[in-house]
Amino acid sequence: MTEPDSGYEYGERQIEDMTKRELRPGQGRISGFISATLGVLSLLTVLCWLFPEQLTTPELREIYDIELLRILLKVSMWAAILFGLFSFVRYGQRRLGLTGIVSTVIAFALGGWTMEGRSVHPTEVFAGVDWLVLDFLGSGILFLAIEKLFPKYPDQAVLRPDFKLDLSYFVLNHLIVGFLLLVGNGFAPAAFAWAVNANVQEFMLSLPLAAQLVVLMLAADFVQYWVHRIFHEVGWLWPFHAVHHCAEHMDWLAGSRTHIVQTLCDRSLVMVPLFLLGPHPRALNLYVVVAAFQFVFIHANTRVPFGPLKYVFVTPQFHHWHHSKDDPAIDTNYAVHFPLWDVLFRSFHLPGDHWPKEYGTVSPLPDTMAGQFAYPFTKKLRKSAEPD
Repeated sequence: MTEPDSGYEYGERQIEDMTKRELRPGQGRISGFISATLGVLSLLTVLCWLFPEQLTTPELREIYDIELLRILLKVSMWAAILFGLFSFVRYGQRRLGLTGIVSTVIAFALGGWTMEGRSVHPTEVFAGVDWLVLDFLGSGILFLAIEKLFPKYPDQAVLRPDFKLDLSYFVLNHLIVGFLLLVGNGFAPAAFAWAVNANVQEFMLSLPLAAQLVVLMLAADFVQYWVHRIFHEVGWLWPFHAVHHCAEHMDWLAGSRTHIVQTLCDRSLVMVPLFLLGPHPRALNLYVVVAAFQFVFIHANTRVPFGPLKYVFVTPQFHHWHHSKDDPAIDTNYAVHFPLWDVLFRSFHLPGDHWPKEYGTVSPLPDTMAGQFAYPFTKKLRKSAEPD
């Protein structure tokens, strides 16, 4: 375990003035954002009802309670209208209020919560719009509550700089989930069917679910550790991963900023140990839930205390150091679940109670999604054009 580096002076992070970005009572912006969010999500939900084959996730369709969804949709639609009217009439928040009202009116026109269901013919490729709606509501409520109750940087506004950019990444990553699952789930069986061992899988299935979960986390984290480290230390791969690191403010949305090339590599390679181990489907589902929660949580703007457990599990403090521009922290803390791998392979950095002073990349990247997606390729072109 490393302690503060000798001779290195750790500083306190200074948050720029975000007064104009804050959501405070009496502005109408809170009610406006609630209206806009519920209105847009309600419209997306109705569209999922209309086009289930193209817009919904097969695994989720199997567990939906339709009557409960109708009730939630009805409440959301009326709440969007009421909050939108309040924001628009009382405070004049035209853009937000109208966004919520207009989206909900369209949802009403398309049938709203009274729409009848129908049989669904599954397709291989789909847009995970239902997953987008559920995850945005669930993650937003849960992690915003955590960040407000236990903030690391209380002065950092919810609508901090680049909020819209990271929200765009969040939306994109959910919309392409069907494509990612098709590639990721297909890669392991196609490339590693020869390595399947029946004895290993029988032993795995003989373990209790909790033990299977731990084995899955350790195995997946081992692979993720090395994939992550390679993206850092192999020169031509770093620009792809640099997109994830260029975020200069950490919160629950910051982890969504990833280049699609890296996302495909991560999803495909992490499926290899899961495929070879052959766990019970319930254990695999548990792993997916735990991994999804921890990935968002370790990027969050929170100081939830873990005590000695911070040396056992990857925490926000541990992963924030991975995103730091402080010299001692560069190219450290690659693990996602357990710091064990960083300790074993000498990339561990957790200097006491210190937190990073700055986040982001040493060299700035473009500030748009299109620019960041093109960055690894344009960087290579610029480098090849340089004179010897």
